[in-house]
Amino acid sequence: MAPPRKKAKVKSHLYKWEGTDKKGARLSGESRGTDVNMVKADLRRQGVTPLKVRKKPTNLVLTKQKITSADVTVFSRQLATMMAAGVPMVQAFDIVGRGHDNPSMQELILTIKADVEGGTALADALKKHPLHFEDLFVNLVRAGEHAGVLESLLHKIATYKEKTESIKGKIKKAMFYPAAVIIAAILVTAILLIFVIPQFESLFSSFGADLPALTRFVVNLSELVRDWWWAMLGGIIAFIYTFIYIWKRSRKFRHNVDRILLKVPVVGMVLDKSAIARFSRTLSTMSAAGVPLVEALDSVAGATGNVVYSDAVLRMREDVATGQSLQLAMKQRNLFPNMVVQMVAIGEESGALDDMLNKVADFYEEQVDNAVDAMSSLMEPIIMVILGVLIGTLVVAMYLPIFKMASVV
Repeated sequence: MAPPRKKAKVKSHLYKWEGTDKKGARLSGESRGTDVNMVKADLRRQGVTPLKVRKKPTNLVLTKQKITSADVTVFSRQLATMMAAGVPMVQAFDIVGRGHDNPSMQELILTIKADVEGGTALADALKKHPLHFEDLFVNLVRAGEHAGVLESLLHKIATYKEKTESIKGKIKKAMFYPAAVIIAAILVTAILLIFVIPQFESLFSSFGADLPALTRFVVNLSELVRDWWWAMLGGIIAFIYTFIYIWKRSRKFRHNVDRILLKVPVVGMVLDKSAIARFSRTLSTMSAAGVPLVEALDSVAGATGNVVYSDAVLRMREDVATGQSLQLAMKQRNLFPNMVVQMVAIGEESGALDDMLNKVADFYEEQVDNAVDAMSSLMEPIIMVILGVLIGTLVVAMYLPIFKMASVV
């Protein structure tokens, strides 16, 4: 007997349409469907009389914008608001999708809408797009669907993503300034070594006298950079590429790097408090949604933003799965402060784990804010001193022979 044929997957397309509403007013927009007839039927259900429906050209894909986490957050908040107002899910998708400023996000929303309209559960429709909807998002949506409180869960998801993105944004902002200044310092130093110092070198050669040790060192450094700049640049690019390549493929390497970063003064404190805040906020959100603790910890592990904490949470999950309490599993990891462990213990005993974790998250998010502000204030004078010493040394080295000659004269 011949094996059964595999059912072909029906592909949906994006269509542009024009039509009129019940009052005869002209309307236009975009809808996703398998064919023109399906789009027309969908429009009629919405009270629109289709006049012209045509497939959107595929070459527009080249102009796609990147879908950011902020886009997903706004989508969650808008969808929750629509559903809380009593708008049917499919219609809510249509309204949110058409109103989005990002064409790529608009296309993604309409694709999900087509799946939901075809009978697919929202969580399963979202799971088809793992680049934009992580396991945590999908699991929370699935829990909301099962409990019949999807709009409430979507609001919680939006709040969770807003707070986590806020933490990430503050850390990036604190790191951006010193990184930009360091890059500028490297470029200025390279320009001085390659173009300016050789001019002084030709001047010094006419003196016929021995150069001071500092000047000779800078001149030799200039010659080295001029002769081997291509090798240095290639080495930097190769190092960055190798680092990123290993980072993406070796969890052990990421674990070691994250462990070292956690021990760096000031920076390590910010990363540590940030990981605890994200752990607490994520677990609080999932606990409030009614997700079982073992399943929740599996999703929380990937949301901590630090492999050291992620591995610790996965080991905690194994302990909890064998019947151990969460607070005891946390205590054995020697990562979480005693205050956090005690708050979790109180939450477990009182049955209000989500509330306690929410308070912990609020506390540590405020700690991250204060630490980032302190780090920014501390980095500015340190960077100015480093720049002053670096550029000042080059300038003094170039003027030392002139001062020496003037003293002889």
